[in-house]
This record gives sequence, C-alpha cells and structure tokens, in this order.
Amino acid sequence: MRTIFHVDMDAFFVSVEELFDPSLKGKAVVVGGQRDQRGVVSAASYEARKFGVHSALPLRTAAQRCPHAIFLDGHPERYREYSHKVHDVLTHFSPKVEMASVDEAYMDLTGTERLFGPPLRAAHLLHDQMKRDTGLNCSVGISVSRMVAKVASDQAKPNGILFVQPGLEAAFLAPLDVRRIPGVGKVAEQKLNEIGIRKVGDLARLEENFLFRRFGQWGLALAGKSRGADAGAWFDSDIGEGEDPKSISHEHTFNKDTADSVFIESTLAHLAEKVARRLRDHHFHARTVHLRLRYSDFTTITRSHSLGSATQLDHELIAESRALFRAAWKTGAKVRLIGMGVSGFELSEGQLGLLDADKNERAKKATAAVDKIRDKFGEKSIKLAVGMPGDHAERVHENPVGLPGKQPKPKGSL
Repeated sequence: MRTIFHVDMDAFFVSVEELFDPSLKGKAVVVGGQRDQRGVVSAASYEARKFGVHSALPLRTAAQRCPHAIFLDGHPERYREYSHKVHDVLTHFSPKVEMASVDEAYMDLTGTERLFGPPLRAAHLLHDQMKRDTGLNCSVGISVSRMVAKVASDQAKPNGILFVQPGLEAAFLAPLDVRRIPGVGKVAEQKLNEIGIRKVGDLARLEENFLFRRFGQWGLALAGKSRGADAGAWFDSDIGEGEDPKSISHEHTFNKDTADSVFIESTLAHLAEKVARRLRDHHFHARTVHLRLRYSDFTTITRSHSLGSATQLDHELIAESRALFRAAWKTGAKVRLIGMGVSGFELSEGQLGLLDADKNERAKKATAAVDKIRDKFGEKSIKLAVGMPGDHAERVHENPVGLPGKQPKPKGSL
C-alpha cells in the first residue's frame, strides 16, 4: 500500500514576505502587482481571502473587494530561495519528491515507517521540521493516491494535516463540490452542472460508458478520479518521473496598451531571452518559434515558423520572433499582450555550414558563460542590452527557472 503526501505551503508568497517584514502579519496582503495594474493575484493572505480575494483574481478586482489591502509586487528570487529550502526539508523524509510548483510538492513515503513511524507521525515530524528550518507553515494531505492527497491538503488548510485512510477515498470525496477535483475548472464545472453533477459523489454514480460518450477520454479520467484513483494527465506518471516539456513560452501583458514598436520588440527580446535560458536548462534545441499578439480590442493572432536548424541561442530566437512580429503587426495598432514560445525540441542544432558552425560555437561559449553568472548571482544579474528597455518585473506566479527538484534529464536523453 502506497503512502503519498501532498505538501502545500500556506500562502507561500505572502508568508515569505512576512519573514522579511513582520509588520505584514495579520494584515490583508496581496502579492502579484499593484492595485491599478493589469495582471492577476499570485497570492493573498488569509485576511484578504475573507473579502473574496484569491489567486488568479484580477488585481483591480482585488482592490475593489479589499480596498485596505497592501499590494506587493513580490520578490521571485526570495521565493526561489525558500522553495529550495522547502525542497531540502522534504528530501530529508524521502528521496522521491516532485515539486509540482514553487510552493507545493508530492512525496512518496512508502516503506519509510521504520524511520518516521506511521503516516500521521511522519506528517507531524515534517510539519515541525518545516517550521524550524524555513519559518513557514504548510498543510499536508495523505492518501494512497496523489490526487486524493492533493485534495486532502487543500481541505487541511491552513497549517493542518489530513490523512484519508486507505479504502475511504471515495467516501472522502463524495460530499465535495466537483470543482475540488484537480483538472476541473470553471468551464468544466459548468458542463458537469448542466447534467446534474454537482458533487463528486454524483460523478462516481455515473457509468464510465456514459462519461466516455459525453466527454471522451477526459470523462474516463473523471470517473477514475471520482473514486480516488490517479487518472489523467500527469497523475499517470510516478512521483519524480514527470515528462519533459513539449513547449516553452513566456508572455507579457502591458500595463498600458502600446503602439511603440521599439518597446514592443524590446519586450519580445526579453521574453525570447528567458525562453532560450529554459531551453538550455533542458539541453533542448527548438525547431519552431511561435508568436502570440493581442490587440487592445482583445483580438488575438498567433504565428509560427520552423527554422532551418534547431537552436537554443538567444540572438537567433530574438531575430525570428521579431520577424514574426513585424510581419503580423498592423502598424500603429495598440498591443495589449505579446508572447513568444518554442516547440519541436531536438537534442542538437543539426548540421551547420563551416562559417555558421564557427559563429554558433562562439555564441554557445558566450551564453554558457552568461548562464554560469546567472546561476551564481540570479537571473537579473546579466541581461542582453536589446531586451533591457522591455525588461519587466517577473510575474511571481510564473514557473521559475531553477525550480528545485526539476533538474532536466542528463544531456543526450530525450
């Protein structure tokens, strides 16, 4: 019988901010940007949540609901640092740890009873050590499946522990709103509500054939989840064995719509620089470059182009994304959002001509040196001049470079 923990740090971004500024404790705090900015809430203190403020809520809406809240841009480097501290605590209890994001993780503690005792005792030990080593609180869900452990940790918040006994998974889930199932968002919830499914128990009573006919493979995954099974998407893989990304992208929403082509292209260069960095982290080269462009009226267009040879170099991705933008942009039209990404990953750039190979080798040496500096002093320590005018504060909810436990596979494996 497996023993799976889901560890979720309580109001992580806010809690880290409180470590550096204790005066924030007990106050309504919103992390993710300023009250008059576009963008969404990355985290809210429990005091702010009482007023209906939650993650992914537009910042301006959060300001309306909680006018007295303190709004913070946040400090991504601090969150990365504490995410690594959290990871260090977790690996003390099990070598099988997978960081699902900067502030949550799955752990497989199967077979650790001799070291830490039964699941509840192990959870209390972890709880205490997390507080001692990081100063942060966490909530822990325990089950035989990852899915139920995740739901349990959410039910245990804040600063609690919830153990769903083996065999009681379906009974635990049955009275919960169907939205509690991971992977069921607002749109999916509405579709399920339309056919009378409001609680997880309603879902569990339906035949799999009906769900398959209605929703396809997603319906089968829902049927499994309603019974407490790990089913669908990344729940199908073992802890610590998640797949490599199939694409990498970054985008930015401007605080004010802009038709300044120099500023837009500079922002695009900054995004391409971040994408290239993540490509190199994974030892990948990308064959296809994508552009996403949204105008003031929310009209959104996408463009893509496949390169002659795959690349992971900043200057090549910048040049290609700029070319896509110049070909797609209606001159003078104000832009609300710009984004770029890559796909079609390969392990090498392919065969190059002699002159191109020599040029690329020099560029690779330069980027390797830059990456070493960033590894030591942080992502902001060195930047390309072409992207500096369009540099912007990192969104704290973005999945950061260097997520602990997310080291890429060894070079040469795909």
